[in-house]
Amino acid sequence: MLEKLKAVEARYLEMAERASQPEFYNDPAAAAKLLKEQKELEPVVTAYREYRKTEEELDNLLEAQRSETDEEMKQFCQDEYAAGKKRLAELEQQMKVLLLPRDPNDEKSVIMELRAGVGGEESALFAHSLFRMYTMYAEAKGWTVEILNYNDTELGGVKEADFMIEGAGAFSRLKFESGVHRVQRVPETESGGRVHTSTATVAVLPEFEEAEIDIRPEDVEMQVYRSSGAGGQHINKTSSAVRLIHKPSGIVVNCQEERSQVQNRARCMQMLASKLYEREQSRIDEQISSERRSQVGTGMRNERIRTYNFPQGRVTDHRIGLTLYQIDAIMDGGLDELIDALVTADQAERLQKENS
Repeated sequence: MLEKLKAVEARYLEMAERASQPEFYNDPAAAAKLLKEQKELEPVVTAYREYRKTEEELDNLLEAQRSETDEEMKQFCQDEYAAGKKRLAELEQQMKVLLLPRDPNDEKSVIMELRAGVGGEESALFAHSLFRMYTMYAEAKGWTVEILNYNDTELGGVKEADFMIEGAGAFSRLKFESGVHRVQRVPETESGGRVHTSTATVAVLPEFEEAEIDIRPEDVEMQVYRSSGAGGQHINKTSSAVRLIHKPSGIVVNCQEERSQVQNRARCMQMLASKLYEREQSRIDEQISSERRSQVGTGMRNERIRTYNFPQGRVTDHRIGLTLYQIDAIMDGGLDELIDALVTADQAERLQKENS
């Protein structure tokens, strides 16, 4: 590992030298790519340099302990040495995690799809609760939310909602949200006060531009229709809403929230590109299913990943066995503790795989 870290530091220094040259910005695209790589390597190099500094301090403490005659100072050196050894172990673990292969999509924005599942109107109301949760989380992170397609119910539930969350690193935080979410609560529509179980499904796709995925124009059929927003608002008398059908795959995407047909088509093409990427990744995953790690990061849509139990005030993530008794905070967008635990579990699995 230390040899690999030396190579990383050498690469980092080489990039810093190139960035200092006057002609560096003559090619803006190449410059941006190099600066991005340099930024990604910076945490690794910082940890490696601290590791070497800590090693040097430990050597000095050992030497001081051998030559020291004052018992109090000897004890001080021993205490500092023990603290330094602990810090060295922490840095070693940190560097192992930093050296894990990065998901190339981690820095991308995301397209999220929410669908009401089992449970009738209550499932649609729960889907709306999830939509609110994710938009509040995005707001807390300083990300922007753009609705692409939104179909609601008379009681304010959500049949389906497609929306984009734009912000650096959005996919790295939200990619573990794909799957079936289950709610246990007394529905607003239930007069008897019985707890019902309903579900909603979430899909999280990294945002792709049309140019990044090979989509042949002759494979795409476009249909236009009149758009109507949430609760029948924003009814458009012109046919500005767009539906695209990808004939080879059968994938259908809709967008009706932009003001013009051209804008809606552009958004549809982004959604289609992301869905085609997801389908190809699923096909590859199936081919290597025997080697796949556990379900923490796979995002299987048919897998129940989390339960929100309102009577008990708890949220349980079944993939990692984590239960938090803070349902109100979580439903208000306080997802970081859950997501941090999922990220840590994913890193632990990948480290285990690397070492096996």
